[in-house]
Amino acid sequence: MRLGSFSSAILLLAIIAIVLFCGYRLGNFYHGYQTQILAQQKARLDFTYQQLVQKTQRINTLEVELEVERMTNARSQQTLKLIEQEHFQVKKELAFYEKVMAPEKQANGLIIDSLNLTKTTSPGHYRFQVVLVQQLLRRRYAKGFIEVTIIGSLNDQPTSIALSDLSTVNKDDLSFSFQYFQTVSGDLTLPENFVPETINVAAILPKSRWQKYNRIDHSYPWLKSIDNITQSSP
Repeated sequence: MRLGSFSSAILLLAIIAIVLFCGYRLGNFYHGYQTQILAQQKARLDFTYQQLVQKTQRINTLEVELEVERMTNARSQQTLKLIEQEHFQVKKELAFYEKVMAPEKQANGLIIDSLNLTKTTSPGHYRFQVVLVQQLLRRRYAKGFIEVTIIGSLNDQPTSIALSDLSTVNKDDLSFSFQYFQTVSGDLTLPENFVPETINVAAILPKSRWQKYNRIDHSYPWLKSIDNITQSSP
């Protein structure tokens, strides 16, 4: 009433203009903020998509490499199987010729395949490993035991020492019972002033209901310096 109709209208229009201006500015500010947020989100999405593409390519590469490895492994397994078959065939042929030419080297298909000697850090202490193999296919097990004797010189005198005098292994430790192959192992300690020259290994099959008595002997040279050296039978 004091301002009058005209003044009131002018004041109302001014208030409306101010409200519209503030709303416009606020809207622009909010729009700019939303635009900035959208740009950031788009940049993150592009970066994530790029990483996804790289990871996908990496996964595809690894899958190809894995498939190549599988194929290589399959070929290796096949090759190994063929080598094993050829090895077994050679063993059979060798067993036949040894049976004809050197029957003393095998007993009904049983042979002493190899002798492994390993020097330990203790003076005069060694580990031995004897590998026995059945060259002929047999249904029954080969059962017996081995004997080991070391020949050399003690105080410049020829000496032969049985394994029982050099080790704590007993006859049960030296026994074998197998159809295809078996490893017999143990430790031994040489006496002082003893110089080994040869090591004799005998595989003995006692007479039983299922097998005849047999004995095979092999002699191996004892190297002066043994350090993880494998001596195979001649």
